[in-house]
Amino acid sequence: MRFIFSLLLLLTFCSTSFAANLAIIIDDIGYRQTDEAVLQLPKDITLSVLPHTPLGKKLAFEAYNKGHEIMLHLPMQALSGNTLGPGGLTNDMSEQQIKNEIESAFNNIPFAQGANNHMGSLLTQLDVPMKWVMEELKNKQAYFVDSYTTKYSKAGKQAKFVGVPILYRQVFLDNDVEYDALEKQFKQIIDQTKRKGTLVAIAHPYPETISFLRKNLARLKQNGINLVHTSALISVEIAKTYPTSPHQTLR
Repeated sequence: MRFIFSLLLLLTFCSTSFAANLAIIIDDIGYRQTDEAVLQLPKDITLSVLPHTPLGKKLAFEAYNKGHEIMLHLPMQALSGNTLGPGGLTNDMSEQQIKNEIESAFNNIPFAQGANNHMGSLLTQLDVPMKWVMEELKNKQAYFVDSYTTKYSKAGKQAKFVGVPILYRQVFLDNDVEYDALEKQFKQIIDQTKRKGTLVAIAHPYPETISFLRKNLARLKQNGINLVHTSALISVEIAKTYPTSPHQTLR
């Protein structure tokens, strides 16, 4: 079922609004057998799945049945020129090509309520392609999370223009998977969530990340933080500005 602003969702958000609310998205899911470890994480973790990948559809089905929220991890052109894989969106595609690719991706990954960009430091800077992306997401009644891989992203501007619910990644957990680095980022997630009231963090299905989260997620509740599905952070008051945390370039 695609994302819809419903009374139930609003009531869910309101019931948790007096505590800090954190959404953790695990993306880049679909290629590696080790990605199946995400199914060991609590159901309140959101999983963002790459389309047309060997394990994507299977893991989306299994995760949804375990209670996870599913997102679509849309590959978008990066400044680095990194290979996008199937379903990639590039700046030389027509409006119909972009919309057809998004349609195909949603057909491939069941239960996706929203999407975020995989890489995209080039495409998200471009108004016209991002407008087409948002128009198709609106057609799917889906929200968008800007992974914020460039400070010049136009995703928020176009989402608001078209009328797509928009959130922004504020912290990456695992750019470095050494334990001390994960601990540093996790403390930042806790501190920023408590200070701001809501936060979106993105991580990846690395074995080190999964192990760290399984051992440390209980610390969230100890700090008065609710772990919630990403859609629970979409409220009547949609974020008005980009986060002040650093973007990650060349993705």
